[in-house]
Order: sequence, then structure tokens, then C-alpha cells
Amino acid sequence: MLLIAEYVVPVSSEPIEHGAVFIKDGAIADIGDAEMMRLRYPNEEVKDFGMAALTPGFIDLHARMEDAVFRGLVHDLPFVQWRKEIAALRKRISYAEAFDSAFLGGLEALSSGVTTVADITSTGACVSAAQKLGLRGMFYREAGAIDKRLVNYAIKKADSDLEKWSQAIDPDRITLGVAPDPVYECHPELYRSVVKYASDNGDLPIAMDLAGSSEEYRFVKYGAPSGLDEDLGMQGFMEIPPWLPTSATPVNYVLNWGLFDAKNVMIVYGVRVNDEDIRHLKEYDVAVCACPSLNAQLGMGVAPVSEYLRSGMRVGLGTGAPASIDTMDIFSEMRMELLIQRAVTGEFLDSRTLMEMGTLRAAQALRIDDKVGSLEVGKRADIVAVDLSGSHSTPTSDPVSALLGSVGNGDVSMTMVDGKVLYERGRLHVAGEVAKNIAHVLEIRGRLRS
Repeated sequence: MLLIAEYVVPVSSEPIEHGAVFIKDGAIADIGDAEMMRLRYPNEEVKDFGMAALTPGFIDLHARMEDAVFRGLVHDLPFVQWRKEIAALRKRISYAEAFDSAFLGGLEALSSGVTTVADITSTGACVSAAQKLGLRGMFYREAGAIDKRLVNYAIKKADSDLEKWSQAIDPDRITLGVAPDPVYECHPELYRSVVKYASDNGDLPIAMDLAGSSEEYRFVKYGAPSGLDEDLGMQGFMEIPPWLPTSATPVNYVLNWGLFDAKNVMIVYGVRVNDEDIRHLKEYDVAVCACPSLNAQLGMGVAPVSEYLRSGMRVGLGTGAPASIDTMDIFSEMRMELLIQRAVTGEFLDSRTLMEMGTLRAAQALRIDDKVGSLEVGKRADIVAVDLSGSHSTPTSDPVSALLGSVGNGDVSMTMVDGKVLYERGRLHVAGEVAKNIAHVLEIRGRLRS
């Protein structure tokens, strides 16, 4: 198959005007000038997208697909209160309903140009949904225990689930890992156990929500009441008082308990950090998922993305929980991060850097940049076509600026994973009954509202 567009944006190299990408056996086999490619492959099926840009598939490092059903149910709350509301809602849905929600979240991802998602789950519903939809993904099984005596049980339960999930996935598309609970919900001994478990099982990837809010920072460092500690009391396992001051930042706290000794760790948020934290994160090659819209919506602050980048760290973007910002739009995330960093930090990040954070740098954060993240010969054909005909920036000599300037998820005209078109011009080409799924989600949402 030959894909043609006014612009091809490989990300790893300069954009090509009037370009084309040749797909064979699910991989990128050639890339170059459209006319030359037509002559080179005269018998191939041609898809010409006209005034559009062909880009690598976008990567959402914090999708929370299972929360798609909660969209519109929780509004205008700060982080601590929002987290409590979402936790209560999650307890009200069954596995089947979580699957329907994740399926809807996956559909929205595909229609917005996202081909790879990273997600944290305790149910595995998003794993099943991604497998059925044809998405690429990295899914982390949550593991947590407040009582030290339950740490081994938590690891065994996670191992059992991961073993079961591994039997039902395509390992070429989907990778499994483990996600220890946040510091305010977890006994620190679990971090050492997670690292050992990951090492014993082929260096499984690890992801963790860390250093996200001022409440978490004050709670860990000073033992200050924050609202987060109320959950500990309800568990009935913690001694009184439930938390003693550590004099450590959240990053230093998990570092001291050995979490960063693992070979493949990504933290989500990374907002409340200092210079020493950043040095440690860099030293241990920890990746960071920045969620600018979620952080702004919940009043969490601004991650020092410019400093992370200047330190040479692996940094990508996540849309965050759909229940916080009510959408999954990677274009909005790139644009939000670009503007926030320029306005708040004074660092003038350019459009190409943010485009990389949505694609190649995100792939590097997951350590899958040998497969995806850029349009290069030999990589998997995860490709998106973005319609630029409605952009006020075209025609242009800089399609990346046009993409970052005015494009939204509604401008995506085609999404392909492994050379298979899963979404094209408003139509989804996926397994499953889309209309039935959406009807189920509407029913669930109606029940949750009552």
C-alpha cells in the first residue's frame, strides 16, 4: 500500500513535501517523493490524502481508558477531592462495564490519531479492549498494600493476573508491566518487592504516579494532613499517627526504597520536584509522562518539562484521566505543554520538540522506539493522516507548526496500526459492535448520575 500526502512528517528527519510512504507486511518499506514512489511501485494500492500530513501514530502515556465512562460526572474539583470522587465511581462499575468504558476510550484514541497507549489498571479491562481494537499498548498491573504483611500477597495477586492476561494478548503489540500504588496508598516495602519481581520476570516495565501534587509532597516530607491520608485510616492497617515525616521529597522517598533500581521505570506527573530530584531521575534513567491539561485542570501545578529535556531525560505526554478533562486529544496536550512552558517557565520550546514528545520521545519513554515513534524504514506502520485543508497555516513550509498551531483530533482522517487501517474518515474498522458499546456506556453513565 502506498500512502501519499502533501506532507510526510517522519519526526526523526526533515518533513517531505509531496511525499509518500510505502507499507509492506505491516512495516514501513520505503519513504520519499510521491512521484518517484508512484513510479517505483506502480501496481500498489494508493491512498492519496491530498492536503494532509502523514505522521507517526501518536502515543498517549497516560490514557486511563477505563475512566472514559466517567466523562462529565466530576467537574471543577481540586486534585484530592477529585481523586476521592473517581475512586468511589470506580468501585461502582463491574468488569464488563469497565471493559465497555475502555473500549470506548480506545475508539476515541484511534479516532484522534493515537496508536499506542500506556495505561495503569487493576482489572485488565483496558488490556482486553486494546487487544480487541488492534491498538498497541503497554499496560501496568496495579499493585499495592498498606500493611507490610500483605506485600507478598499483593505481588502474588499481580503475578497471577499478569500471567492470565499474557495468555490473551498479541505480545508483538501489547506489553505488560507493573505499577506500584502511590506513596500515600502503599507500604514502602512494596517498592523493593516490585523491583525484584520485575527483575525476575525479564525486567518488566514499571510505572507509578509520583510527585503530582503539593498535598502529596507535604504529606510525604512533613507528615502534614492532606486529605490523602484519610484513605489510609479507612484501611485499618496503619499505626497511629498514620504517617511520620520523612524529610524526603516523594522522588527521594521511593529512591531510598529502591524503586529506581529497576531498569525500565516511568513516573507519571513529576510536577513537585526539585533540582536534586531531577538529578536523581536522570541518574537512574527514569522516564517522565507529563500531563499538562490534567495538572492544570486539577490545580496540581506545572511539571518542569524544559528542565527534564535539558537534562536529557526521556519525556513524553499523557492525556490523563478522561474524567478530569473530559477528552482525549493529544494535539491539545502538545499545544498546552508548548504554551505553558513558554508562558510559565520562560523556556521557548519549539513545535518540533512537542511533536517529538507526542511521538518519538514518548516511544523512547516506553523503550519501544525501535518499533514506533517515527516514520523510518523497518519500523512498524503505525501511521496517521491529518487533514490540513482547514488549517489557516496551509500551504506552509513548516507542517509541524501547522499541526501544533490549529489541528485537533477532529482533523484526523486515518489511523493505521501495523499497516491495518483502523479508522478512516469517520468510520472505524475494528472488531466488536461499536454502536452497542456506545449504548452500553450511555446506560452506565445514566446509572452513575442517579
